[in-house]
Amino acid sequence: MLHYAASVRALCMTKAVRASLVALHAVWGLPQSIVGLVLACVVRGPRRRFRTAWVTTWRLDAGLSLGLFLFVPRGCPRRLLVHEYGHSVQSLCLGPLYLPVVVVPSLLWAGIPHVERWRVRHGISYYALPTENWANAWGERACGEPSMRGF
Repeated sequence: MLHYAASVRALCMTKAVRASLVALHAVWGLPQSIVGLVLACVVRGPRRRFRTAWVTTWRLDAGLSLGLFLFVPRGCPRRLLVHEYGHSVQSLCLGPLYLPVVVVPSLLWAGIPHVERWRVRHGISYYALPTENWANAWGERACGEPSMRGF
C-alpha cells in the first residue's frame, strides 16, 4: 500500500492526472467529500490548495481530513499538513469505508476524555493509533516530506 502512495505522488505532476484524482476522490469518497464540502462552506478561514486537496484554516486546535477537504489550525506546521494529506490518500484508497475505518476510531481516540487521560498518563502519542500512523506513512510517501511521526 505504501507503494501506492508513492505512485500518487509521482502521478500528481500533471494537471490531467491531478484532475482525474480529484474526480475519483469526489466520487469514490463521496460520503466524506460531501461532509467536507458542507463543512468548508460553513467554516470561515483562509483557503488554499495542497496537492489534490483544498485546505481551510480554522479556529479549532486540531486537524481534520474529509476526502478532498483538509481543515488545519492556525499556524499549522507543515508536518501536520502532510499528516492530514495522508488521511486524504487513505480516503482515496478506502472510499466509503474511510469514515468507519479511519474517522470514527480517530475521533474516539481524540475525543473521549477518559481515553485522552489514559494516553497522557501512559505517555502514548495520539499518532500511535494505527490509522494515524498509517496517515503519517502515506503522507510522507505522497509528499516526500516528514509528517507527525514521532510526535
